[in-house]
Amino acid sequence: MKPKKDITIYDIAQKLSISSATVSRALRDHPAVSKSTRKKIQETAKVLGYRHNNFASNLRKQQTNTIGVIVHELNSNFITSVLAGIEKVTAAAGYDLIITHSAESFEREKKNAHNLFHKRVDGILASLAFDTPDLHHFREFDQRGIPLIFFDRAEEQDAYTKVIIDNYKCGYQATQHLIDQGCKKIVLVTANLSRNVYARRHRGYSDALYDNGLKYQKELVLIKDLSEKCGVEAALQILNMKPLPDGAFITNDFSAAVCMQTLKENGIRIPEDIAVVGFNNDAIGKIVEPQLTTINYPGITVGEIAASNLIAQLKGDINIAQTNTIVVRSELIIRKSSLKKASATPV
Repeated sequence: MKPKKDITIYDIAQKLSISSATVSRALRDHPAVSKSTRKKIQETAKVLGYRHNNFASNLRKQQTNTIGVIVHELNSNFITSVLAGIEKVTAAAGYDLIITHSAESFEREKKNAHNLFHKRVDGILASLAFDTPDLHHFREFDQRGIPLIFFDRAEEQDAYTKVIIDNYKCGYQATQHLIDQGCKKIVLVTANLSRNVYARRHRGYSDALYDNGLKYQKELVLIKDLSEKCGVEAALQILNMKPLPDGAFITNDFSAAVCMQTLKENGIRIPEDIAVVGFNNDAIGKIVEPQLTTINYPGITVGEIAASNLIAQLKGDINIAQTNTIVVRSELIIRKSSLKKASATPV
């Protein structure tokens, strides 16, 4: 069956034997057209199935009222909460979203950026893939003066607005907490250190060890993809370590929960044998037993701040060329999974 063509203002004009200009004004409720004529035109438009072409209209104004979003994955509680924050702000400001994800692939991220550019989005919010080496694929946005803001995973040395947390401080704080609980052999399970988010958490971990007179051991740093499979793999590697580690800092709550479960299935007591700290403050941390100590990373706040800043740039309230780094507050939430000392109190 051949699809029906879109109804235009010219079809309505022909049907009513009036000018297309009058139809256009009536559909916008322009007072220059009498109420009776406006009503007749609008009713005819409804009967014929006319749809207003917002895209064409906005192009004439040099805007599409659309914001592009590039994320590195969708199967993530953190990213879901960020997107909720973004949507809350953009919807209130009258913007639509086009959401793409790179599946942790630079090549796919590059294609997504190119496609969003040709869809004429007004601005971009992006979080980088594991293997993104540079930001050259975003240059065409710069050349057209299209604002671009990075969140979570960002190149900190580049002159773009970015919304992040202090990953170094978080890494240090989580490790220091485990040391304060008496841990001396602490495993770090993290992701690709070429991505600055994980590199800075790793630096915080290593500096906390150094400041407490503990030796940094490369074999205790497990580089993973922070998936469910990663949690199982990390647990099996930990079980093969002699002597057994007494602490683990795992930079993803879901991976930490799976790791804990696998350790428990192999007779390891949490936190008596191994104290565990996760990252993100996902809901799963309150479901597992014992409940998971974690770093609170408020995704909704990150999304709201990133979107608000982008809209402020689009409205001209903030200079697009202005370089700034917005650091969102994060904190350690202490629960039973890390409490080796009876005197410590969970939050």
